[in-house]
Amino acid sequence: MAKYDYLVVGAGLYGAVFARQAADAGKSVLVIDRRSHIAGNVYTKPVEGIQVHVYGAHIFHTNNKEVWSYVNRFAEFNRFTNSPVANYKGEIYSLPFNMYTFNRMWGVVTPEQAAKEIARQRQAAGITQPKNLEEQAISLVGTDIYEKLVKGYTEKQWGRPCSQLPAFIIKRLPVRLSYDNNYFNALYQGIPIGGYTAMVERMLEGIPVKLGVDYLENKASWDAVADRVVYTGAVDAYFGYRLGALEYRSVRFETEVLDMPSFQGNAAVNYTDRETPWTRIIEHKFFEFGQQSKTVISREYSMQWKPGDEPYYPVNDEKNGALYRQYKALADGEEKVIFGGRLGEYKYYDMDAVIAGALERAAKELA
Repeated sequence: MAKYDYLVVGAGLYGAVFARQAADAGKSVLVIDRRSHIAGNVYTKPVEGIQVHVYGAHIFHTNNKEVWSYVNRFAEFNRFTNSPVANYKGEIYSLPFNMYTFNRMWGVVTPEQAAKEIARQRQAAGITQPKNLEEQAISLVGTDIYEKLVKGYTEKQWGRPCSQLPAFIIKRLPVRLSYDNNYFNALYQGIPIGGYTAMVERMLEGIPVKLGVDYLENKASWDAVADRVVYTGAVDAYFGYRLGALEYRSVRFETEVLDMPSFQGNAAVNYTDRETPWTRIIEHKFFEFGQQSKTVISREYSMQWKPGDEPYYPVNDEKNGALYRQYKALADGEEKVIFGGRLGEYKYYDMDAVIAGALERAAKELA
């Protein structure tokens, strides 16, 4: 007989939220994860008194009041505002693209002047209906900003020319005819004080967790311990890649401790020229307004995913979309299994959307 009502595969946000909801509903839950730690890609660990975002920067932001109230059950959030900057061959520009950016690029000082210059460049490029990322970016911010601040960074990030990437990737790029430096247009924003790992620990309080366990290596025996399985790993891996592997972009991090109070003076600096091999540098102490005498930085290198790497960003083009739909059909046939999260649904999700999805699915499941 099954020992648990639910086996949750993956101790990231989706798995932790579902597990919490199920446990609060009186269900017995076991959580397993192949990594040696909980919290998935939002895992943070202290280094020199600084909470380091081990798998890259994670800044919580949402307009969903229910989700914001939910996460505040498990953590107190600081008032961090995401205001990254761009470094193009030593020239510094504001991100998001705003009046500081336009003044630095063109010397304009009014929103009207900036709008006219963008319209002029869009017209000169002859773009009316953008067909790819390159055309979409030029229609949003003009040719100059595209060439300096979008093209190189994006091609490093995705490993292919902007003209071969779908337009929707950049549609949510913030462009403002104001001096607003807040990258996210969200009502609620911040970083959990003490790090994300502590927040997930509180979500999983009282729930048994086994780490260093690969579900797919002993799938049948793990399936036998619970009536239902919540699977948050890669959907193609679940089916043994029988239809072929879905494509992902992965990230390699070079993290170092520096004996100085500040390296770059900001949490995130994007390197937008094509020649610099990394996409950005994160300085972790600035996520929590740190005053430590040392600092910790991480250089991020985007790369094509291969088996053994950590998959980060689904490549949501037509080919992969068609392949995912085939896997989705297989997943729908697994009556005992719930597929959820970024990898289980092969979709790039912000953290709030992952939590909202887990809450919604748990509510249906536990009703």
